[in-house]
Formats: sequence, structure tokens, C-alpha cells
Amino acid sequence: MECSGLVKRSNGHLGVTEPISWSGPTEYDVIKTQELEKYLADAGLYESQEEAVSREEILGRLDQIVKIWVKKVSRAKGFNEQFVQEANAKIFTFGSYRLGVHGPGADIDTLCVGPRHASREEDFFTELHNMLSEMPEVTELHPVPDAHVPVMNFKFSGVSIDLLYAKLSLWVIPEDLDISQDSILQNADEQTVRSLNGCRVTDQILRLVPNIQNFRTTLRCMRLWAKRRGVYSNVAGFLGGINWALLVARICQLYPNALPSMLVSRFFRVYTQWRWPNPVMLCEIQEGTLGLPIWDPRRNFRDRLHQMPIITPAYPCMNSSYNVSSSTLHVMTEEFQRGNEICEAMEANKADWDTLFEPYPFFEAYKHYLEIDIIAENESDLRKWKGWVESRLRTLTLKIERHTFGMLHCHPCPRDFSDKSRPFHCCYFMGLQRKQGVPVQESEQFDIRGTVEDFKHSVSMYTLWKPGMEIQVSHIKRRNVPLFVFPGGVRPSRPPKVAGLDGHAISGRKVSNMVHAGKPAGNVSHMADASTDRKQMEEKGNCCDPIVESSSESRKGKQSDNRTDSNAANMNSLVDHILKPSEMGVPSSFANGVLDVPDESRKRKRMDATTDSFATDSEFQADHSFKRPETSAAIAASVDPVAEIDNGESIFCSKEAETLAISKITSVPPSSNLAALPEGLDELEYFESQGHDKGFGGPVGGHSVESSTVKDAVTQLGSSYGSDTKNGGVEELEKSSELSAPYLGVAPASTANTQRKPLRLRLSTVVKSAGERS
Repeated sequence: MECSGLVKRSNGHLGVTEPISWSGPTEYDVIKTQELEKYLADAGLYESQEEAVSREEILGRLDQIVKIWVKKVSRAKGFNEQFVQEANAKIFTFGSYRLGVHGPGADIDTLCVGPRHASREEDFFTELHNMLSEMPEVTELHPVPDAHVPVMNFKFSGVSIDLLYAKLSLWVIPEDLDISQDSILQNADEQTVRSLNGCRVTDQILRLVPNIQNFRTTLRCMRLWAKRRGVYSNVAGFLGGINWALLVARICQLYPNALPSMLVSRFFRVYTQWRWPNPVMLCEIQEGTLGLPIWDPRRNFRDRLHQMPIITPAYPCMNSSYNVSSSTLHVMTEEFQRGNEICEAMEANKADWDTLFEPYPFFEAYKHYLEIDIIAENESDLRKWKGWVESRLRTLTLKIERHTFGMLHCHPCPRDFSDKSRPFHCCYFMGLQRKQGVPVQESEQFDIRGTVEDFKHSVSMYTLWKPGMEIQVSHIKRRNVPLFVFPGGVRPSRPPKVAGLDGHAISGRKVSNMVHAGKPAGNVSHMADASTDRKQMEEKGNCCDPIVESSSESRKGKQSDNRTDSNAANMNSLVDHILKPSEMGVPSSFANGVLDVPDESRKRKRMDATTDSFATDSEFQADHSFKRPETSAAIAASVDPVAEIDNGESIFCSKEAETLAISKITSVPPSSNLAALPEGLDELEYFESQGHDKGFGGPVGGHSVESSTVKDAVTQLGSSYGSDTKNGGVEELEKSSELSAPYLGVAPASTANTQRKPLRLRLSTVVKSAGERS
């Protein structure tokens, strides 16, 4: 519902809770919004009118093509001429284009909806593919029929198109088809449900925000910010386009009359305080009538392991951010904190939009990195090999987290790099850092050679492997980062010292830590201006062995926010609050089996003392699902931080009142009536137990992690790994995978409760341990 004026207070509202504030914009908000819009325009985020018209013409042309295609298919299958003339197919859009936040040169996410007699394999990926391949305006045609969300990628008159297919149970597709109705999913196969979900979620988001224009401007801002800060990538374990859209939409619901500048500020304020894994939801979860699986931590074991649940609003509701790990959540929460501090500084005229959007120099943030190099024989092989390796990088993060018991944080860079001097080459990087706030013994080391070998073995399972497809993983230090990752191949020089906030001179490196601590580079082209540390003499040693020493540098600076360590423990409260056994129809004994990890520290950095007290004595529970609307409104009304004045307008009683309201909305009160699952069973272990990532028990102690080819790995492994890995997972659409988390409906039998101790190994002992692995 788009509106030009203010959304008035009423008994009804959008979202699962009452808004935090109904207040309208101030003169300051209007000025800052104008500045923001100008900044976004100057950043080149808006396409020209000519390009917009061209995109519409291309979509119209594509719609004509699929209509011709379905008639051709109907005639070939022997239907009479009248049926052939009535046969129809229709093109829908979704993603950034449908949301209205796409920029120049962006691709268009499209969905072809066809009748029941037009199959996906024979008709869509064969007949339609052949039709497109014969058209001169179609180039770079690449079908991926075996992907989790089957897709055809191509360029149409220079515009990138991602085309999905949904086969409905209808004989004839009406021109006014409404795919938002749940009945459209009746008798649909899994691929169709996943393909339809993108359009259904996008349309539902637009229905659930109070002001579409403000939502779009704010989302453009947050997308740019996430890319600049290097946290825009679903595949790398951060958030993709649909995730950011859902987070922004929730802020729009909580501040329905705010302008984009205030929405950006409140985005950081709210999500800095958010208690993950408390889920972000735009509406209540509906069970539906078709029996499709939904996000349900009580029924689905894997749902309990999600670090940062962001639930899609269309049936079947699912977690769109299941790729987030504890390491990437740690990075994002620190980024939210940084954004919140800068927005507060902007309110005091001590910062501007340039400060907020400053790209982070990933290659100056850490002393230790993993470099993952891949090569192939030709461009086609490299594209396939790159897609496969990229889809497996998340497992490397999970393995390192598990094998170091969470003591070593991994920070994946969300983009790839290539050395132009090496043909058909690509590489990825991960920053490595000891978990902050944990006492460190001198000379303590992490030996992750065995972990790296496990990862390379899993990558070797690619069933389309060809000779020449190789991978090598190296541990490098900051001074050894290759020059081709820097703009112009020039390493940035040491920055001059600048005056700190207290007037004292501090180095540019320290400024970087104060503002950006531990985040990635989203746009490497800006790295030349970023702060650096040229203390190269401190970084001696072998740059090829993945044995990461605990550095004094990693122990300096701010204490880390330990909320990520208490995610699973918080899920106890969350599951008990959201999904009651009596409402879900599951036995209480099973429903109580929730992962519980000891919370080492619930203290949060830079939080007001009042905020801490709000979280401990809060009795408020956000009404997320399976309750009557009036219950939600009644609960939310008890914490409305708004004071009514004579003229009917609403203002905050104070900043503390807003902080209290945010804390109550984003927190889940502790619960002690749920039994804990064993700590030893994490997401990766469960993933491996299902047969997707198993069998990495070969001798690894003392192995070099530098040049090991996949061909060698395949020779060693033979055919012992079965066929659990599908070819299609190789180049799965990132944006589609955000909306299609795998469903595992039955929880495995739990093992005995075990207590884990922090991993503290020295080099003299880790080699033996690695050699004894089975």
C-alpha cells in the first residue's frame, strides 16, 4: 500500500508487532533524505529513461517468445488447433527489478509460467533453449537444468536475463493469472514451488510495507552500503538481495511514517540490538493447507541451527538466510554497530554519508589469510569449476569453526580475483582471526591443515571434473597478499597519522580499526585510499602452512559482541515462544530438543547500561506466529514508547524509551523448560551425517596445503564417495537459493550430552593429532 502522506495510528498495522513510532519526518529528516537521494544518484544507482524503456521492450519480446513456444509445444503433442490457439505462457519478474531497486546494467530475474503439458526437461530446457539459441539477439545462453532452482541464463540484446520455469497444474494459463494465491501451488513439483517463491515473496514484500517509495530508497541505500562493506553475498555466507529487502521492510513497518534517512539510521539502531536467532518476520507464519514444509524449529532439526533467521512472508515461509555462519554473523553485527555509531555521529554533524559508505580494506584488516586458487584449461571449464568451488566455500568456514571449536573466526571476501598473467585463473580469500575477548596463551597455534584437506576432498567430488581443474589452498600473511588484488597492482602506502577524537595523534590503521573493526572489502577499487599497516617485519614465517598463530594484534581493540555464541541457546526461548507443541501437533518431548550452547558472555559492547537492564527484566514477547492478531496488538501496546499530545501527533518520550521498545521487540525472554541437544552436533556435522559431505578421514597430518590438484584427490578417493553431489548445484542462482533452503523434515536421533573444552594446541601436539585423524 503506497501512500503519499502519513500512515495514521489505528488498531491495524503492518507487521507482527505495533510500530515503534508513528512520528512523521522532521525538517532535519527531509534535508538528510535529500542529501541521501543525491548521494545515491551520484553513485550511479539509477538507470536512464532509455534503458528503462529498453528493458520493458525486452520483457515484452520475451513474453511473446514463450507464448509462441507453448503453442509450438502444444501442437507437437497432438492437441487440436483450438487448444493450440488457447495455449498460453506468461512472464513474471521478481528480485531487484520487480522491487524497483535495480541499477544500470543489472540483470532481470524472470519466471516463465507454463501449463501442465509443457515439461521442464524436454520442452523448456530443450525446445525453448533451441528457439533462443537461433535468435541473433540472444547470446551467452547457459542452461543449468540440474540446479536447486533450474535456470537458463542468457543475454537478450545485451541485457542479462535469468529465466526460471514453473509448470502449473492448469491446462491453460490465464493472462490475468494471480500467482500470489496459495492455490497456485496445488500439485506443483518442488522445482516449481522454489521457482514461484521468488515472485511470491517479492510481491508480498511490496504489500507489507507502508510506503513503497521510502522502502525503495532505503533499500537502494542498504544494498549499496552492504556491497561497499563487503557483506552482500548469500553464497559467501552473508546476505543477498532478498535478505536485505526483508530487513529493510521490517524497519519500514516499525517506523511507518519515517523518511529514508531516518529509516537508515533506525535500521542500524534496531539490528545492532537484535538478539539473534530471534527471527525477522514481516507477518505471521502460516501453516497453509497444502502441507508444504515451512520454517519450524520444532519439527525440523536444521532450522534450530540457523544463526540469523530472516523469514520469507509468502507460503511456504522459510529462512532466506540459512547460509549465515557464526563467523559471518559476527562480521555483520559489528558492521551494524559501526553503522549505528556513524548515524549517531551524523545526527551530531560529526560525520556524513561518505563516512557511512566508505569501503572497507579487506586486505588490511587481518594478519592471516587463506588464499584459494583455482585454475582450468579453458574459459568454459573455469566458469563451471568456479561455480562449484564457490558453492563449497561456505563449508570451509563451517569446518574451520567446528575444528577450532569456534576459537578461529573466518571472514570470507565476497568477491573473486584473477591474476591476469595466469590464464583461466581465479582466487578467493578468507581473513583469519582468533576469537576476540578470549584469554590467549603465548605461542598458541591453530593447525588447520587437516581441515583444508577435508575441504579439498569435498571439492573433488565435482562429478563434471575435467583434467586441468585444480585447486590449491595457501596460508599467507598480510605482507604476502598478491599485488593483483589491489587497484593498479599497487599496494597502498602507509597512511599518515591523524588527530583522534580526543585530540591525540593516532595512526590511520587505528582509525580503520575504530571505524571498521574486522569487516571485508566490498569494492576493491577504493582500497588505495584505505588505511594500511606496514609492519612487515612482524610477519615472518612460512606463508604456505595453514598454522595460524594467535597474534597480539588480534587481541587488541574492542571486545567482540558475543551474541553469536549464544544463538543456539536463544533458540530455546524462541522455539518455545513461536511454536507451541499443542499448536503444532508435535509431541512435547520432541519439541523440547533444542540446541543449547553455553553462553560465555552476554555483555554487549558500547551498550547503555539501561539497555542491558531492559534485556534482563523484559517480560515482552514479540508475537511472531500462530496467535490471534488481537493478541499481538495487545502485547505490543504495552510497550508503545510513544506519548500522545494534544494535537494528536506522537513524539518519543526519549531516546531511552525508543531503546527500551527496540530491546523488547528484538529480545526473547529466557526459558529453562527446554532440554538441550548435545553441543557436539553442529550444522556441518548434521550436513555430513546426511551423506552430503562425508568421508574426509584420510591421513592429513603433516601434509602441505599448497599444491594439491583435484585430479590427485580423485585418484586417492576413487569412487568411495557415491553420488550424493548433484551436478546442478554448481551454478545455483544466489538469489534463488536465498528463497529455497533445503528442507529436512525429520530430526536424527540425538546422541549423549557432551561438554566441549576450548581447543588449545601447540605445534608440537597438533601434528600428532592431525596424523591420528580417521
